[in-house]
Amino acid sequence: MFPGMAIAAQSVQPRGHSAQWWAQFPAVSEKFDAASITEALADVIIPKIPSPLLRREAEIAAEVVVLQLNRPQSEELAGRAMKAVHRLVATVERLTERATGEETGTEAAYALCHALSGRWGEAAAEVEPLVGTKALLMAFVKALRLERFDNTLTVRLLRAGQSPQIAVQAGLVVGRYAWWPDWLIKVVTERALAGRLDEETITALDQCAYAELSPAQAKMARRLLNGDATVVDGAALRLETLGEPVAAAKLREGDLTAVALAARLIPL
Repeated sequence: MFPGMAIAAQSVQPRGHSAQWWAQFPAVSEKFDAASITEALADVIIPKIPSPLLRREAEIAAEVVVLQLNRPQSEELAGRAMKAVHRLVATVERLTERATGEETGTEAAYALCHALSGRWGEAAAEVEPLVGTKALLMAFVKALRLERFDNTLTVRLLRAGQSPQIAVQAGLVVGRYAWWPDWLIKVVTERALAGRLDEETITALDQCAYAELSPAQAKMARRLLNGDATVVDGAALRLETLGEPVAAAKLREGDLTAVALAARLIPL
């Protein structure tokens, strides 16, 4: 925390996600875009700064920091960015110390100082009560810069309470396997929402996709994936009858890789 800014921090009531929760996003993508998240945070934070003069100083600092992040090799920009942030921090500290009531009017500017210093998790946690969760989620997800990635599903899962790691994994799966039939995409979404999307499930779903199941077979596959005991037992018996005892045993043991074969053997 910046010296002299404890009052501003205390005036923002904790609500929403912690700084540690927001800090998970850079960890799930090697391509996390510092310039993108900094600019996006500035865009949602700066309008919440009530003082026109402080808001203008914040705009100037944000502009030069984002410019520097987009041109990291420039020593001249690095120096300008550092000075702009230090100047903003000093201003916020001075205004906070002069405040006579509980409301300092510097809460948003305090969060922006964190954002411009690369502490995006702390910035998001501080400003979430002021700007809401949705805008912040969209900013962080966009900054992931992942290819073949379903942003919409990821934001939906995050808003439903899933962790960044699980939500991003689901977004990658749906993005990578966009050619899957709708029923499989629905299974992915349901499992991700329930926190039960793992590599074994993804492999099984991929096998089901390649099996080109009929609607009836797809319905049966969904029931097998959900662990319907009656359906699993019947499918295992069918596999044994057709000379597939190993697959039958796997199915009974909960091995999802046997689902595609079991569903494929159901008469069309």
